[in-house]
Amino acid sequence: MLRIANLALIVLFPIAWFAPLMRAGLGLPLFKLDEISVVSGLQSLWKSDVYLALLVTFFALFAPYLKTIGLGLVHFNLLSDKLLPVLHVLGKLAMADIFLIALYITLSKGIGIGKIETAWGLYLFTACILASLAISILTNRTLKKNILP
Repeated sequence: MLRIANLALIVLFPIAWFAPLMRAGLGLPLFKLDEISVVSGLQSLWKSDVYLALLVTFFALFAPYLKTIGLGLVHFNLLSDKLLPVLHVLGKLAMADIFLIALYITLSKGIGIGKIETAWGLYLFTACILASLAISILTNRTLKKNILP
């Protein structure tokens, strides 16, 4: 079951990165709200600060995805479970959960100008992060009990 869930994350993470997390704008009837995704936020950052964008891209996209791929390789016995501590560190470096918390704070407080609406991508992104955390925990537990095939 962990294998299937982890493989699903390999597909769902990229969808969540491009899915609209929120719609933001002035909220006036004549103005359309702009959809904001993880990728569109990173694109804006690349225009203003390349070095920060490089760091955030690694920690928000590559680190969680590499961790997910690594866990998948462990599940299929293509990677030694002795590398789980490395995957654990990679998971700690992943900023997806920190990004999510910051996003929730921003949404709850609002900007004060304009309007912010949550979109379906926020729920998908949240589910991917929570599922990744659960898969990591369950993988560690099953490997300690030696029941992972």
